[in-house]
Amino acid sequence: MARRKISNSQAICITLLWGILCYFVLEYSAKIDFYVIFSLVASGIIVFVPLYKNFKHRQDNN
Repeated sequence: MARRKISNSQAICITLLWGILCYFVLEYSAKIDFYVIFSLVASGIIVFVPLYKNFKHRQDNN
């Protein structure tokens, strides 16, 4: 199955949505402990590794 390419506007939208999610998690958590930090780091990895791979693959093809 061929992978879809992510455009710059889609990457910006994904990044902004992730940032808003992180803001809400930090703002409304009772206290910031290991589990909150771990969930933010894990979600960052899940979001940004595919974006990085997509942009790296796009640069390699040009």
